[in-house]
Amino acid sequence: MQRLYDFLRRHPTGVDSFWAVLLLGFNCLWISSDLSGVQQIYGAVCTVGLCLVIALRRRAPEKMLLLTAAIGIGQLIFDIETNPADFAMLVIIYTVASGTSATRWASRFALAGALIGPALSIWRFGNAPVDRPLWEAGAFTALLTVPFVLAWVLGDSIRTRRAYWAQLEEKAARLEKEREAQSRIAVAAERARIARELHDVVAHNVSVMVVQADGAAYVLDAAPDQARQALETISGTGRQALAEMRRLLGVLRTGEKSEGGEYVPQPGVEQLSDLIDQVRGAGLPVDFRVEGEPQSLPSSVELTAYRIVQEALTNTRKHGGPDVGATVRLEYKDEDLDLLVEDDGRGAQHELYEEGGADGLGHGLIGMRERVGMVGGSLEAGPRPGGGFRVSAVLPLKPTR
Repeated sequence: MQRLYDFLRRHPTGVDSFWAVLLLGFNCLWISSDLSGVQQIYGAVCTVGLCLVIALRRRAPEKMLLLTAAIGIGQLIFDIETNPADFAMLVIIYTVASGTSATRWASRFALAGALIGPALSIWRFGNAPVDRPLWEAGAFTALLTVPFVLAWVLGDSIRTRRAYWAQLEEKAARLEKEREAQSRIAVAAERARIARELHDVVAHNVSVMVVQADGAAYVLDAAPDQARQALETISGTGRQALAEMRRLLGVLRTGEKSEGGEYVPQPGVEQLSDLIDQVRGAGLPVDFRVEGEPQSLPSSVELTAYRIVQEALTNTRKHGGPDVGATVRLEYKDEDLDLLVEDDGRGAQHELYEEGGADGLGHGLIGMRERVGMVGGSLEAGPRPGGGFRVSAVLPLKPTR
């Protein structure tokens, strides 16, 4: 049934043609029974013309309206009485009034025809009872005029409703494009910021390598053990820097330096205690726990962990409401670093976390996802059972290749 409905919607002219053929058959019966002589020819011409109006009413509504008016005038001139094919006049009035492609003059012309046409028909063919008072004749005329006026009113109402929905759809499509553009801009800006920070980390590692190389060269003859230790440090730092550079592939770099014009190391896990103390000083109670055996982490993982905690606590202050408390848990495992930040507040609107803030509002969560993706980890963010909000991240301890 749905396929048939879709087929009929895709072929409106075919549907109208079917009804036109059906109307033609009915009117042929009228011509053969009620008309004779020359009037049969006139009646046949009017019938074909009105059936053509039904068939092409949606393809060329204005032209069919003018054709209907010409046929109506011809009926008055050649004394072709009202017949079943005149139903096309009612249909074309509705079509012109409801069509968004028809011009306003055509709609007004159709309304004028709806008001004048029935009165002219009664005057010409004497359909009103002549032996009754004048007011009864007027009432009869008004009664015949009502269906045509109602057809125009219904069509104009549908046209207005269609235009209103079209505006709503256009506005929704425009807002969707704007949200997508804002999201892309946020991702690009966050990638550039991440690239700058990772660049600083790599530059810091290279600086360490240079210092260790100079020290090794200085003590190479006097203290071979210290020189060997310096070379081991250079080797480890170089591998870490290489891993960071691999993660930078595909990320655009703005070329900007850190404040002061010098490259400096970025905050890491060790600075989380200072960050949480600062948040506590701002009035947000935070329970901070570290589980597992602490171990050396890649610089990018440390930076990512720090930024996730920083952004999550910032969101707690923004959206958690009054008397909210937060918990930060850092768990070292053999292969991963598990990070959990949750609060017992009122949480955030779903637009801020669904699809990373697809409406352009949740830029902080977009940044979290970008950071975690850069180090090959995973992130989950959303409402916490029982109320509040939760951010959970798993960061690999070994560089991903």
